[in-house]
Amino acid sequence: MKHFLTLTFLSFLLVTGCEQKRTTTESTKTTTRTDTATTSDTSATATNRLAGRLTKVIGFTGAQVTGITIADNGRMFANFPRWHDFIPFSVVEIMPDGNVKAYPDSTWNLWNGKPRANQFTCVQSVVAHGNSLYVLDPSSPKMKGVVGNAMLYEFDLNTNKLKNKYTFDKTVAPAKSYLNDLRVDDKNGRIYITDSGMGAIVVLDPKTKKAQRFLANHPSTKSENISLKIDGKTWTREGKKPQIHSDGIALSPDNDYLFYHALTGYTLYQVPTAALAAGNEAEIAQNVKNLGKTPAPDGMIFDKAGNLYMADLEKNAIVYRTPSGEMRTLVQDSVLKWPDTFTLGKDGQLYFTLSHLGESEGDISNIEFEIYKFPAVAK
Repeated sequence: MKHFLTLTFLSFLLVTGCEQKRTTTESTKTTTRTDTATTSDTSATATNRLAGRLTKVIGFTGAQVTGITIADNGRMFANFPRWHDFIPFSVVEIMPDGNVKAYPDSTWNLWNGKPRANQFTCVQSVVAHGNSLYVLDPSSPKMKGVVGNAMLYEFDLNTNKLKNKYTFDKTVAPAKSYLNDLRVDDKNGRIYITDSGMGAIVVLDPKTKKAQRFLANHPSTKSENISLKIDGKTWTREGKKPQIHSDGIALSPDNDYLFYHALTGYTLYQVPTAALAAGNEAEIAQNVKNLGKTPAPDGMIFDKAGNLYMADLEKNAIVYRTPSGEMRTLVQDSVLKWPDTFTLGKDGQLYFTLSHLGESEGDISNIEFEIYKFPAVAK
């Protein structure tokens, strides 16, 4: 199957050679599951949610999708980090008919092994906010270390052109860092980014383009040295127990608090965004709050009602934390192989990627990496 993947990759290069034309590279259509999802929430609202199915939106065989985002106008984007040798695209737009197109064009999605201007290296996250699409590139292929500099790109969704480019030097994104996910804070004029490679929160002022690294020596951003059990087996990478630091990140609906969580950890933390914006390390550390235990998650997201969604990776489930702090299960199903990143659609659905990290260390050519949706608690 390696030969097939190589052919697929070369075909992608050939058919998308023209910058002006964004050619379809996948023709996978939407399919649905008809089995009933399970939940531990026995409320009336849970019963109503179960009337809707856990629905498969699209699948990518041999291409490991991690990030997903839906813009205000309904446009859907996904990304594929360079964790394996053959990555046919880094960022795509998923069209309403189920086809996908390289975004913003084919040239941005080509990579010859070295960092180049206006080309993606290893995209970890895409976040639509307002009329912008933010593309976070930790520039660390296979998580082996930063080549060049980690980058954040901002594209104008009206023109699909690059609007801003933010370069992170080694004081902000050191060689062993892996910038993972981001949130945009309109209230304080900041962008927050987790570093899951070393553990830290990066705070970017988009107006000045100045970025600072905080909580790099704080326990809240560090792995808890646990062993995750995925499908009953201890999760390992290259024979070792992975230690993934601050990973999931979410911004409260009022923009007053940033929530974050280590992937290999069971503790949720928050910090006031006002402290992050002020930029005083001691004040930030003093205001970090331990919110208690949760399952081990990957990405996180709030809905407008203040429910915080995250995965329970060890139980093939998606859970949520209510505004009162209670943990509830939204959906649990054997198909939920590593729910990774979440986004909310205006249709009241929670969309999420399944990145299959527990089974994707070797050959992934026969693995289908999917995007699913399920009714959210609140629109």
